[in-house]
Amino acid sequence: MATTPFVYIWEYVVKKEYLEEFKNVYGSTGDWVQLFQKADGYILTELHQDASNPLRFVTVDFWNSISDRDNFRNQFAKEFTAIDKHCENFTEEERFIGDFNCDTNRFVM
Repeated sequence: MATTPFVYIWEYVVKKEYLEEFKNVYGSTGDWVQLFQKADGYILTELHQDASNPLRFVTVDFWNSISDRDNFRNQFAKEFTAIDKHCENFTEEERFIGDFNCDTNRFVM
Protein backbone atom coordinates (compact mmCIF):
# COMPACT_ATOMS: atom_id res chain seq x y z
CA MET A 1 0.00 0.00 0.00
CA ALA A 2 1.44 3.35 -1.02
CA THR A 3 1.66 6.08 1.56
CA THR A 4 1.52 9.82 1.11
CA PRO A 5 4.20 11.82 2.90
CA PHE A 6 2.63 14.37 5.13
CA VAL A 7 3.54 17.20 7.46
CA TYR A 8 1.99 18.75 10.48
CA ILE A 9 2.72 22.37 11.26
CA TRP A 10 2.70 24.36 14.50
CA GLU A 11 3.19 28.08 15.08
CA TYR A 12 4.78 29.48 18.24
CA VAL A 13 5.40 32.92 19.69
CA VAL A 14 8.25 32.46 22.14
CA LYS A 15 8.92 34.37 25.35
CA LYS A 16 12.15 36.31 24.89
CA GLU A 17 13.77 34.81 28.00
CA TYR A 18 13.25 31.28 26.58
CA LEU A 19 14.37 31.97 23.02
CA GLU A 20 17.62 29.98 23.07
CA GLU A 21 16.14 27.09 25.04
CA PHE A 22 13.20 26.95 22.63
CA LYS A 23 15.53 26.78 19.62
CA ASN A 24 17.57 24.03 21.30
CA VAL A 25 14.57 21.88 22.19
CA TYR A 26 12.69 22.37 18.90
CA GLY A 27 15.70 22.42 16.56
CA SER A 28 17.12 19.66 14.36
CA THR A 29 18.97 17.92 17.22
CA GLY A 30 16.61 18.87 20.04
CA ASP A 31 14.42 16.87 22.38
CA TRP A 32 11.50 16.63 19.97
CA VAL A 33 13.59 15.30 17.10
CA GLN A 34 15.32 12.82 19.39
CA LEU A 35 11.92 11.47 20.41
CA PHE A 36 10.52 11.45 16.86
CA GLN A 37 13.56 9.49 15.64
CA LYS A 38 12.48 6.55 17.82
CA ALA A 39 9.37 6.11 15.68
CA ASP A 40 8.86 4.34 12.37
CA GLY A 41 7.98 6.69 9.55
CA TYR A 42 9.56 9.88 10.88
CA ILE A 43 11.49 11.81 8.21
CA LEU A 44 12.63 15.16 9.59
CA THR A 45 11.69 18.36 11.39
CA GLU A 46 12.26 21.89 10.14
CA LEU A 47 12.27 24.86 12.50
CA HIS A 48 11.66 28.21 10.78
CA GLN A 49 12.12 31.60 12.46
CA ASP A 50 10.06 34.53 11.18
CA ALA A 51 12.30 37.03 9.35
CA SER A 52 10.40 40.04 10.71
CA ASN A 53 9.57 38.75 14.20
CA PRO A 54 12.44 36.74 15.77
CA LEU A 55 10.14 35.43 18.51
CA ARG A 56 7.77 33.74 16.02
CA PHE A 57 8.48 30.24 14.69
CA VAL A 58 6.86 27.40 12.80
CA THR A 59 7.79 23.76 13.02
CA VAL A 60 7.19 21.42 10.10
CA ASP A 61 7.35 17.73 11.00
CA PHE A 62 7.62 15.33 8.05
CA TRP A 63 6.32 11.77 8.28
CA ASN A 64 5.90 8.96 5.74
CA SER A 65 2.18 8.93 6.51
CA ILE A 66 -0.38 10.32 8.89
CA SER A 67 -0.80 6.82 10.36
CA ASP A 68 2.93 6.75 11.20
CA ARG A 69 2.52 10.01 13.12
CA ASP A 70 -0.59 8.74 14.86
CA ASN A 71 1.12 5.45 15.79
CA PHE A 72 4.02 7.46 17.22
CA ARG A 73 1.65 9.57 19.32
CA ASN A 74 0.08 6.40 20.75
CA GLN A 75 3.33 4.51 21.30
CA PHE A 76 5.24 7.42 22.86
CA ALA A 77 2.38 9.28 24.59
CA LYS A 78 4.12 9.37 27.97
CA GLU A 79 7.39 10.74 26.58
CA PHE A 80 5.52 13.22 24.36
CA THR A 81 3.57 14.57 27.32
CA ALA A 82 6.74 14.94 29.40
CA ILE A 83 8.52 17.05 26.74
CA ASP A 84 5.37 19.07 26.07
CA LYS A 85 5.02 19.84 29.79
CA HIS A 86 8.70 20.87 29.98
CA CYS A 87 8.15 23.29 27.07
CA GLU A 88 4.82 24.83 28.11
CA ASN A 89 6.42 27.92 29.67
CA PHE A 90 8.53 28.72 26.60
CA THR A 91 5.73 30.35 24.62
CA GLU A 92 3.24 33.20 24.71
CA GLU A 93 1.17 31.50 22.00
CA GLU A 94 1.05 28.05 20.44
CA ARG A 95 -1.24 27.20 17.55
CA PHE A 96 -1.74 24.05 15.52
CA ILE A 97 -1.86 25.12 11.88
CA GLY A 98 -2.77 21.73 10.46
CA ASP A 99 -1.98 18.43 8.78
CA PHE A 100 -0.94 18.65 5.12
CA ASN A 101 -0.21 16.08 2.44
CA CYS A 102 3.14 16.68 0.76
CA ASP A 103 3.13 17.37 -2.93
CA THR A 104 6.73 16.31 -3.31
CA ASN A 105 8.94 13.49 -4.44
CA ARG A 106 11.93 14.63 -2.42
CA PHE A 107 11.66 11.75 0.05
CA VAL A 108 12.65 8.16 -0.59
CA MET A 109 10.18 5.76 0.97
